[in-house]
This record gives sequence, structure tokens and C-alpha cells, in this order.
Amino acid sequence: MSNLFKKAIVFTDLHLGLKSNSEAHNNDCLEFVNWFIETAKKENCETCFFLGDYHNNRASMNIRTMTYAVKILELLGENFSQVFFIPGNHDQFFRDRRDIQSAEWARHIPNITIVNEFFKDSDVSIVPWLVKDEHKKIEKINAKYCFGHFELPHFYMNAQIQMPDHGEIQQDHFKGVEQVFSGHFHKRQNGKNINYIGNCFPHNYSDVGDDERGCMVLEWGGEPEYFSWPDQPRYRIYQLSHLLNKAETILKPKMHVRVNLDIDISYEEATFVKETFVDTYKLRELTMIPVKKDVSSDVVTPGSIQFLSVDQIVNAEISQIKSDHYDPKVLIDIYRNL
Repeated sequence: MSNLFKKAIVFTDLHLGLKSNSEAHNNDCLEFVNWFIETAKKENCETCFFLGDYHNNRASMNIRTMTYAVKILELLGENFSQVFFIPGNHDQFFRDRRDIQSAEWARHIPNITIVNEFFKDSDVSIVPWLVKDEHKKIEKINAKYCFGHFELPHFYMNAQIQMPDHGEIQQDHFKGVEQVFSGHFHKRQNGKNINYIGNCFPHNYSDVGDDERGCMVLEWGGEPEYFSWPDQPRYRIYQLSHLLNKAETILKPKMHVRVNLDIDISYEEATFVKETFVDTYKLRELTMIPVKKDVSSDVVTPGSIQFLSVDQIVNAEISQIKSDHYDPKVLIDIYRNL
């Protein structure tokens, strides 16, 4: 029996169309994939896995974003002998079923295999976004490698918040799998045989200070190797006093920066600093934030500050509901399907 691949390169969670179909974000996705393909050629990878959330918006598709989506998958099809593509939860029109997903058209691109149902080949299992009671099938999987878009409890989401346990899929359910590789949670992390490979590049301030984003290379029988995209957009939070002294060494192109005003500065001076730094270092943005209390650190690192999306806030609040009349899980599913 031959192996499904010799050497594979893996990435996840592009979220094309993010930030109201931002041209900058979509172009970042295209530039990332060009770097990804170059990396694959250097590493002699013939197979590509994409682990979910190709698009960001499940209910609509912007034509300009679609142009990027088609171009990127055509590039992947042209440069790999086989591409296994898992539609993530953002790619599914419905939360609880998979009959409508936003990349169905990609079936017509040569070398692209859309994995929207359970897939098994030799010693590899590819699992789609799980719906209803499908998590019960996981314990029956026996494979060397399993690829998917899993929502496992106790692993961290972007803002250093653990996924709550809803009593469904569990890490121990993968007892028949040697190594599991997953998209969905954007932070690179692992536990036992579970590997969240991290998304392609930082997307917002939930990723502040965390640049371990890019792709993973896996040679059959070897250990996974991670590569970070050197030209990725980055998110940083600095104190103004620190920034003024270290700007030349810490600021990079495409960076998003929030600056805490820990020293007295006039509006005119703040405007001058902002315009000068954005122009000189080719920043994406620089925002000045007044500080109301003493700040003890010059640089904010991952985990020291939390920025939550609306979805994260709503999910966290609903999860705390204690009621005999309302099931929090049902309420969360209703919200996700809005």
C-alpha cells in the first residue's frame, strides 16, 4: 500500500474577505500563497493540505474577493500534484450541515480535491467540519495522520481564551491516531498528539506579538517543521516612551501599532509622530491611546492583554448562562447561524 504523500505542506485559515473584503487583506493572502508555493518547492513538497476557513463570510461573496479566491486555488492546483481542501465552518453556509459550502466551484480546478465528507486513504484520514453527532465517529478512526478543522475544548483561541468543553469532541477521542493536524484555532499550539498548526498570518490584535504563523511541512514518518512567513503583517502595542527610543529596530512594514501615551505629548506632536512613523516605516496603521494609569511594561506580549471579537464576547456570555429553561449550546448554535 502506497502512502498518500511523500512530503506535504500544510496551511490553514486564510479568511479571504476579512475586514469587509479588505483589498489589503486579500492581497496579503495572495502574497502569502506565493511565498507558500516557493517554500514548498524548496522543501520538495508534492502535496498540499488546506485545513479550513478559506473564506471569511459564509452568507455572501464579494466579486473582488472571489477573484482572489479563484486565482489562489488555481495557483495551488498548478503547483502541486494533489491539493486536499477542507471547507471550514466559515466556508459552510449552515452551521449544522455541509450541503452548501463556498468553494464548491473549486472541484473543477485540476488537482484540487474538496474534502466535505469523511475521507480515508491508506494511513491518512481527512475529516470535514463536524456537524450534529459526527464527533462520535472520531473514536473509530485508526490512522497515522488525521487532518481536520476541529473545535477541541481546552485549547486556546486567539485571545488566550480556552475553548469551553461542551461535552462533545474530546482530545482523547483521537486515541487511534498517531498525529492530528488541525486548523480553526489560529494560535499555534499542541498537546499530546494534537497539533493546531496556526493560521497563515496574524489577522488582528488578538494576535498581538505572536508571529508564529505561516505553514507546516511534514515528510512521511518525520516530525513536522514550521515556517513563519517573513513578510507577514504584524500587530504590536508599545508605550510611546519605548517606541521613540526603539523605532528603528522594532517597526516593520505592514505593521499595525497601538501606542499607549505614557508621556505628556500635545495633539500636534502626536499627529507628527503618527504621520512620520507611518510614512517612514510603511506601517498599516498607528493609533495613539491615552493611558489612565501607570504602565509598568514597555511592550505588550501575547496573553498580557485581551482583545475579543464580537463572536468571542457573545459566546463567552452565553456559555455562562445558568438556566433550567435555556440550553447555552443551543443558544450559541442559533447565534452562529444568524
